[in-house]
Amino acid sequence: MAIPMTLEGAEALRAELQHRKFVLRPRITQAIADAREHGDLKENAEYHAAREQQSFNEGRLQEIEGKLADAQVIDVKKITPSGKVIFGVTVTLLDPTSGNERRYKLVGEDESDLKANKLSVMSPIGRALIGKSEGDVVTVKTPKGDVAYEIDRVEHL
Repeated sequence: MAIPMTLEGAEALRAELQHRKFVLRPRITQAIADAREHGDLKENAEYHAAREQQSFNEGRLQEIEGKLADAQVIDVKKITPSGKVIFGVTVTLLDPTSGNERRYKLVGEDESDLKANKLSVMSPIGRALIGKSEGDVVTVKTPKGDVAYEIDRVEHL
């Protein structure tokens, strides 16, 4: 099953993959070799810690490779702007009651980061926005009740 991913998200995963393969993996291998030189492996905390790091790193490598293999990388800059909310666009929302403005980039689940204003397309707000156009008002069901937003701008950044 294809997993939608922005170009930036795919590049970040590729960078992490390279770092884990060519920086962390050799460092961990060296730490295991150094710990082996200290003798008895049964009571060697350094050895066991390095083996745990190795296990985690190898698991993460497999996870990243799997995600990249299943990724459908979407470069929104290559899509003609239509004013409609689609995967990868940056949306500026207005709260009609308070007048507050919020701006989010709609990304894949693995890329979402609210501190960086990256909102998962599978989140309640993301699902409510997809397919809507500039000027539309969307209502999002939240635990605190329904919240309405007006789509002010849709940008292909």
